[in-house]
Amino acid sequence: MVESETFEFLTNLSTNNRKTWMDAHREERDDALRNFTGIATSLHDYADRFDPYVADAKIRPKQSYTKFFQEPRDRVGPGLYRTDVDVFANAGDPAEDVGYYLHIEPGNCHAGAGLFQPSKAALARMRARLIDDPQGLNDIVADPEFTEVFPEGIVTRKALSVVPEGFDSGDPAAPYLKMVGLGCRKALPDALLLGDDVIDLLVDIFRSANPLMRYFE
Repeated sequence: MVESETFEFLTNLSTNNRKTWMDAHREERDDALRNFTGIATSLHDYADRFDPYVADAKIRPKQSYTKFFQEPRDRVGPGLYRTDVDVFANAGDPAEDVGYYLHIEPGNCHAGAGLFQPSKAALARMRARLIDDPQGLNDIVADPEFTEVFPEGIVTRKALSVVPEGFDSGDPAAPYLKMVGLGCRKALPDALLLGDDVIDLLVDIFRSANPLMRYFE
């Protein structure tokens, strides 16, 4: 699944996050990109086992993972390049990166589902759904299978200190309304991702996350 050379490249990039280094290692970069394209294709090929919406979707493998270069407005940390990559099996609008994903980062790999960087329109739709049916999300999170696979419950990349303007802090959905994008994830050891048979584990993880995807459809 993930090639050992890909992990090596990401590790080296994290300590050499400069254009001159990246330019000197284009061959390794291109090999990593081919690996990500292959992973995206594999996730789509197996999608009929966890989500028919993904299986029926037209796939664009080279657009199914995050890019290395960071735009200034989206930059995380001081580096010019991301040192982690998310490969998606998209369950909605490809522009939104909503669906199932494998996060590849040496020492911090995980898989799950969600919409972590929504557009303003997608965030508004997400909040409207939460207001409309907060218990529906609570039921998903309380399900024993979901809890076993995703012990952290619902997670986010960014949380507000207060509920957004226009929403009631006493609303049952308030904890989720503070989340700017949300999802679920299961931690995976790097070594586990090196074997091709990990696809069966990923399918099981994604199947457990399917109710969350259906909640927000």
